[in-house]
Amino acid sequence: MKHMRRGVRRAVRFVAVGALVCGGVMVSQAGPGGSAHGTTGNEGSRALSARQADDVGGRLVSALGSSRTAGNWIGADGRPVVAVTDDTAADEVSRAGATVKRVRYSMEQLDSATEKLRSAPRVAGTAWMVDPKSNQVVLVGDSSVSTARWSTMKALAAEVGDEVRTQRTAGSFTTRTAGASPMFTNGSRCSAGFNVTDGRTGFILTAGHCGPTGTPWFTDGSGRARIGTTVRSSFPGSDFSLVRYDNASLDQSGVLDVGGGRVVRVTGVADPVVGQEVFRSGSTTGLRSGKVTGLNATVNYPEGTVTGLVQATVCAEPGDSGGPLFAQGVALGVTSGGSGDCEKGGVTFFQPVTKALSALGVGIPGAKAQSPNPAIASGGQTGAAPGATGTSGIDDGVSTLDDVVAYAQGFGPGLVVIVVGFVGLLSTLTIRPRRRRYRGYSTGWG
Repeated sequence: MKHMRRGVRRAVRFVAVGALVCGGVMVSQAGPGGSAHGTTGNEGSRALSARQADDVGGRLVSALGSSRTAGNWIGADGRPVVAVTDDTAADEVSRAGATVKRVRYSMEQLDSATEKLRSAPRVAGTAWMVDPKSNQVVLVGDSSVSTARWSTMKALAAEVGDEVRTQRTAGSFTTRTAGASPMFTNGSRCSAGFNVTDGRTGFILTAGHCGPTGTPWFTDGSGRARIGTTVRSSFPGSDFSLVRYDNASLDQSGVLDVGGGRVVRVTGVADPVVGQEVFRSGSTTGLRSGKVTGLNATVNYPEGTVTGLVQATVCAEPGDSGGPLFAQGVALGVTSGGSGDCEKGGVTFFQPVTKALSALGVGIPGAKAQSPNPAIASGGQTGAAPGATGTSGIDDGVSTLDDVVAYAQGFGPGLVVIVVGFVGLLSTLTIRPRRRRYRGYSTGWG
């Protein structure tokens, strides 16, 4: 019996300690930067690491200059990688703790190549972007480009030099009307990307191709419930527009509804970095993820040319246009267009949110600007709402009752496991081996 009680006590103690460890892990995952803040699973932690890596890589590129570097990205191990053209720059990158990649062409040379492509006669269905990993400008032609025109573009690429690579892609580059939270106008549909404000009035940031200035928007196709009116629009050239809320009762907070009862609170604004995992939400295909593969892309849509776009592997289909691109609660862009679908794959382009917010003079409520990659963004792109304090970092503070409830719910399961483990550990103090009782005898005779 004594050995049985001792075995039970050891088993209970082992299980209790395991529960305490598991509960601690669950609580840490539910805290800021864990999976309860931003997206589900462990994608959020990878996205956060991506932003940290971008800070290091972006600072190095900015300090060394475009004549000695050729961009930066996130390596497979999560470390920042910086492309350099000389040994001195390589030494500086190594001392900073980033991975070095020696390349042939500097960013100045790659930018010069893109300018030569841009100066040629426009061919709808083509696009080009800088791929820092291959140290080349990638010229892409979709299925709508004829054989003769593609031959002309390939000849132009050969004339520019080896820094340009050509490739074909399935499907055709199109703008994708409709989106995540649908907005209807004149029989068509588009997306509400992010809620924004100038400090006085609420607006919706969406894609510019959705409609020109003066376009009315409604919550359904019947046109009975008014949302607002487009007051500013930029397309082609860029692809963003501003819809002023006419209905004050609609939600104008910095929260994204990504479907399935899940919401993401937008806490920051930043430019993405090549290799970063990102998420896109849309009404047709829901929440999807992929990686950034190119920056400063130029796309020749049938309606016109758009420059400065982000290229990513996140799939999209008609019905996803204007939807938000984000990672770990940080706003990155709105869906512009692309090719392919979510079954066969393809390429999708996004309007960077920093450029749109800066041009429109608005910001996302409660969001603070992250340190942008100087090699990507132009100056003055803060992205913070007017009057907001601070210009960098993520504010994970709990500010509303809903936030408090959500925060508690995130910690709840882990805390329950910890309490159970603690109670189990205390119970082992009461499980003791029964001691054998001996009858007392007198030490004397008589």
